[in-house]
Formats: sequence, structure tokens, C-alpha cells
Amino acid sequence: MFDEQYKLLHEESIQLEETMDEDGFPCEDVSALTKWLKQKFSEILLAKDVDVKAINFSAYGASFVHVDEDSEIVTPLYNYLKPYPDKLKDQFYDTYGGEGRVARETASPVLGSLNSGMQLYRLKYEKPESYKKIKYSLHLPQYLSFVLSKNAGTDISSVGCHTNLWNFAMNAYHHWVNKEGLDKKFAPLYNGDKTIGNANGIPVGIGLHDSSAALIPYLSSFREPFALISTGTWCISLNPFNQTELTDEELKQDCLCYLSYEGKAVKASRLFAGYEHGQQVKRLAAHFQKANDYFQTVACDTALLGQLSTLSRSSGLSFSKADLSQFPGYEVAYHHLIWDIVARQIKSTRLVLRGTPVRKIFVDGGFGKNRVYMTMLANEFPGFEVYAATISQASALGAGLAIHKTWNKHPLPTGVIELKQFATIGSI
Repeated sequence: MFDEQYKLLHEESIQLEETMDEDGFPCEDVSALTKWLKQKFSEILLAKDVDVKAINFSAYGASFVHVDEDSEIVTPLYNYLKPYPDKLKDQFYDTYGGEGRVARETASPVLGSLNSGMQLYRLKYEKPESYKKIKYSLHLPQYLSFVLSKNAGTDISSVGCHTNLWNFAMNAYHHWVNKEGLDKKFAPLYNGDKTIGNANGIPVGIGLHDSSAALIPYLSSFREPFALISTGTWCISLNPFNQTELTDEELKQDCLCYLSYEGKAVKASRLFAGYEHGQQVKRLAAHFQKANDYFQTVACDTALLGQLSTLSRSSGLSFSKADLSQFPGYEVAYHHLIWDIVARQIKSTRLVLRGTPVRKIFVDGGFGKNRVYMTMLANEFPGFEVYAATISQASALGAGLAIHKTWNKHPLPTGVIELKQFATIGSI
């Protein structure tokens, strides 16, 4: 909950128990989520010290909630990590021109169920009876909006995130969507700055894909070209100033495009670095007999940093394959781990920087708080200004900013992002 100056007033979290789909694969319990959402909304309406002006949503966008004519949920909310059957995948790509062509046209690497359009294609061929019952297939952010507003819509940022649904060159649904009749399952299309209805007289936004929503506070705060490295389990480099068409080589290196809430292409690249860091610090803790979070106490050793590039490149091994007994202590080993991650991050981020005027790089999330990481990253980007960015609930804040004109008479705020610049080693 934010006030009109976008100061965070209240936040609450809950970990809902997962359930299983009909194949025994774990998935989000969408019924429990729906119940919790309605309960929280009722509580907010009863609060005497709060005057709610608008509501919006952000959520992961790679999953559909399918509802029927009576607004009842038709299927489980299938997990986007669920393996995709090879036979059906081959059928799809053989029919529509091959993996390379579809990936280029939809700016979506071949990701199986993570291409959410493929989930609906699978439902059509594997569970036709369920498919026939569907009135609307809504990505999760739009389903959450639908629960309160009772109006169904399709948001451009959710369609334009590795879904296989959108032809970026044509700026329309890909022809396979129409050929298969999937377009008939989609609600009307809106930009993400729209409200779609109301709940108890309160305007409700259409909902946004979380990565696109997290970019909005930066677009609102900065006019000069920039790139954002959003770090978590995945480290995603986003360059809203790069609208060039994806190449086959970029797609092979896990590049993709997102659509912003205004419908503009944002070139992005992905690295599974947060997950890797989590696995390796557990390995370090076990070997050196330290707590799992001991890495948070490691100070940046600038003398050691100058040696890391030569040592790591000469070994040719990733840190995950390194023999930990070669390191004299945890601190040295941790510096090598971070260098290994940063080296791959540089390669990933440069993919989206190429040919653009960007000279500022913002890093938010977990690695933005890691001084060793940030110092190494800044050192490998000479000529760039590299900042750690601190922002409260960036995706939720972005969802509020997207519908600012609907509910807020004040000008867009400045100062919602706290920045700390990191210098190169030679400048320390």
C-alpha cells in the first residue's frame, strides 16, 4: 500500500501451500490465492484510516488461469516449469516454420511451458474438453484484476514476455494464434496504463507482468538512456532503449524481448546467477564450516580483485567445478565465485547494450546489496556509471505508477529510487 507520494505504508506477505495438477506436478493453488485476495480486499475496505483510490496488480506472467462462462476456474494454474512433451513441441514447430523462425518472430527463446502460449496449445490437443469450456484465458496478473473488477482484459506486457504469442515485427498476435483459434480465448487487449473496471467504486488496473512493472519506476525517474540488471533467482538485463530485432545468435544466448506497459519493445537477456550463487554459498559454507549466510560478512578485497581476472580466465573452469581445497579461506574462494558470476553477467548484459547510447547501469535486488559483486561489475564496465539501486517493492510500485493519472493528482514523484555509485578499482 502506497500513499500519493509513493511512500510504502503497508506490506504483507503469505506463503500459500502448493497443490498438484492432475499429473501430480506441483502448482500454485489458485483457489487459495483467490480466497486470500478477496479476504484482504474486504479487510482494506473496512479500515477506517485508509481511503483507497485505486488498485492494481503485478504478478509473474508465464501462466494462465482459464475461466468459463460462469467465471469458474476450468483447470489448475499449470506450473511453467512443467516439462513440455517433445511430440507436441515438434508438431507445433514443424507446422509453423521451425524453432528459429518462431523464436525470432515472437522474440521468445524455445522454453517449453515457460512460453505460456504453448500451455494453451497443449490444452487444446491434450484436453480438448477442458479447452472447449474456456471463455477467457487470462495471464495471472489479469486474472487477479478480473477477480475484483469482474471485467476481463489482456495486458500487452503479459502477452509480450516470452509467450510465443506476439509477433514483434507485425505488432500483433502471431499468425499461429489466429490459425489455431486461440485468439477467441483472449479478452480485449489493453496497454498496461489502463483501468478495466472497478470494485466497490474503486478503479482497478488491468495488471502487469512483474518484470515490466519493475522497470516503470526507472522509466519515470530517469530520462537519460539506462539499462537495468534486475537480480534475484534470475538476473535479467533490461534495456528499454534497444528495440533492435533479435538475432538467432542472441536467442541462443537466452536473449528475448519484453513489451513495456506502453507496448514498446525492451531487449533483455537472462542469467540464472542468483540460483547459482545460492547453491555455491551452501557448498562454501559446508567446506569452510561457516553459516550459509556468512558471505554477507565478506568485505571487498580490492588487492585481490586485480588478480582475479587473470587467474580465472587462465583456469578455464567455472567455479562450480573448482576444487575448494585450493583456496586458503572462505573469503578468497568467495571472491572467485563472484568473479565467475560477474564474468558471465558482463557477457549477458553486453548483449543488450550493443549499439545503444546507454552509459548508466542500475542494479537492483540481492546483488545490488553485494559490495564485492558491485565493485567487480563497475570495474568491468569502464566508461559506464554503475549504481546499486534500492527501491521498495519495485513491481508493486510500478503497477501504481502505471495508472497514476487515474488516481493521483500530484506530479510523478522523484526520489523513489536510492542510488549508490560504484567506482572502478583504480578509483577506489
